[in-house]
Amino acid sequence: MSVGAASVRAVPSPLDHQTTIDELGCPLHEVTFVVVDLETTGGSPSSGAITEIAAVKVRGGEVLGELQTLVNPGQPIPPFIAVLTGITEMMVREAPPIGAVLPTFLEFLGRNILVAHNAPFDVGFLRAACAAHGYEWPPVEILDTARLARRVFTRDEAPNCTLSTLARLVRTSHPPTHRALDDARATVDVLHAMLERLGSLGVHSWDDLRTYTAQVTAAQRRKRHLADRLPNAAGVYVFRDRRGQVLYVGKAKNIRQRVRSYFTAAETRRHVIDMIHAAEDVTPIVCANELEAEVRELRIIAEHKPPYNRRSKFPERVSWVKLTAERFPRLTIVPSVRDDAACYLGPFSSRDAAQRAIEALHDAFPLRRCTERLGPRTRRPACALAELGRCGAPCEGRQTAAEYAAVAASVRRAMTCDPSVVIDTAASRIRALANSLRYEEAAEVRDRLLHFLRAVGR
Repeated sequence: MSVGAASVRAVPSPLDHQTTIDELGCPLHEVTFVVVDLETTGGSPSSGAITEIAAVKVRGGEVLGELQTLVNPGQPIPPFIAVLTGITEMMVREAPPIGAVLPTFLEFLGRNILVAHNAPFDVGFLRAACAAHGYEWPPVEILDTARLARRVFTRDEAPNCTLSTLARLVRTSHPPTHRALDDARATVDVLHAMLERLGSLGVHSWDDLRTYTAQVTAAQRRKRHLADRLPNAAGVYVFRDRRGQVLYVGKAKNIRQRVRSYFTAAETRRHVIDMIHAAEDVTPIVCANELEAEVRELRIIAEHKPPYNRRSKFPERVSWVKLTAERFPRLTIVPSVRDDAACYLGPFSSRDAAQRAIEALHDAFPLRRCTERLGPRTRRPACALAELGRCGAPCEGRQTAAEYAAVAASVRRAMTCDPSVVIDTAASRIRALANSLRYEEAAEVRDRLLHFLRAVGR
């Protein structure tokens, strides 16, 4: 079976019977799972599109078939996405559009259990594609391996539940590479490792597994209706008690989906569960984009100091990046903005986010990182950054005040109106790291850039 560049490979198996979601009590080794992974041009189906789709069908520990195809997204692929995944616009130019791929994928999926790592992401794109091209989304059960991993593994075993972390933990024979088929195969290995462990805990059927992943409090079940009429849009949501007092404030790319997650087993934070007991209403505030939502969230928290927002008890922890107004300016993190002729970037919701933005600026500009004040007569030995070409060493007199001022002016311009130098530097660095197969480091550079760009966009 094929569509354009799509390929479906069937693997012979003695297991001919296909278990469907109607057979919830059957043993897990008789359940057919279809493990799916996508590569996309962005993080939201409203603005991004699919560039690659892969699925692996498994049952009883055996692979029954595989599907993989590149997809023409019908839109440009951002440079850092191309570097991270290796999928370029040239590669997808002759690939089929998603509308041509969906019939093959939906036939391959059938009525089996759809499995994905961070399933809301993949399923969100697939649902949006079906809706856009007139295909009905099948009534399949969905298993999120990231959510399941949070219950199966301890934090000592897995400090986070990214696919790369879990793949290393279970020693998968298919390491994830940010390509759809490799990542789907890695997810299969992670799934099988978790099912093996759960077997010793008495989880032997699909019904057992559903129960294991769906333990919620009575209050969570009772309050689920609070999400029913919320919009599927980016913005801020405000939990309120019966008197209308603000209990908790959050932001989301999709308000309805995020609020619904508070009423599932994925929400285990004690203070949030306590908040749900008191909540009687959720007020949505739709925003034009994520950046506006971040700013509104911070302002509402600062105004109302909701008791269940932990950071609202410490409003001073909102951070700003400051380019000082010294003779030789430097970047630092401060809790507030002052009228002192300095240049500020923010606000950031955490000190860590501010530090990442600073690192993006330091990657692009040879600004000093020492903290002492440098006067006209200051002379001291330069640090290692000068030898690496990462600082002009004004402390040693290698760089005049006028020369350093030109660098500081470029930093100020990047912080206020023109981030192109920071973007170009990061993109070049990501490309070099990806070409060296150093994907984790490339992702770190990408994350630093995103923290910086979010702040500039405010």
